[in-house]
Amino acid sequence: MSCYDRRDLGLLLLRLGTGGVLFAHGAQKLFGWFGGHGLEGTGQFMESVGYAPGRASATAAGLAEAGGGTLLALGLATPAAGAAAAGAMAGASAVHVPNGFFAQEGGYEHAASLGLAAAGLAVAGPGRLSLDHAVGDVFNRGWMVPAALGVAAAATAVVVGARNKRVRARTVGEQEALFEE
Repeated sequence: MSCYDRRDLGLLLLRLGTGGVLFAHGAQKLFGWFGGHGLEGTGQFMESVGYAPGRASATAAGLAEAGGGTLLALGLATPAAGAAAAGAMAGASAVHVPNGFFAQEGGYEHAASLGLAAAGLAVAGPGRLSLDHAVGDVFNRGWMVPAALGVAAAATAVVVGARNKRVRARTVGEQEALFEE
């Protein structure tokens, strides 16, 4: 007989809450559910904030959020799920950084919180009330944590770096001249 402790219950609640929010956030992008704009509208937005091509960026972000969120909620492949969701949220944070921290001003507070929770779950693991535990942790090995977080960090750095380069190039073209000719 297995006895679950408060750590297992706490991880379950954190996984369900974080995973549920991430799933809904991704479903807005992928399917237009919950008031979202679907791939077409989200793709246009992604393109406008420097993520190109927009539709592919929307698909990748939606899959990382909805897929990562679903897997986190289930407690399955937790290192990969948490890393994918954290990477997507880092990309979202990059868009909101110019607005400051707080979400009420359009800042990165919400995206950063979700990303940190997802990364924390990747590191801490899902607990015993999870599918990972039920299948013998075959998708939740210790080596998978740094591997998943490392791959996600590298991919995120490349994508956000390319986005920032596009935004800077666009901004330079829009600046006024210092001196009139």
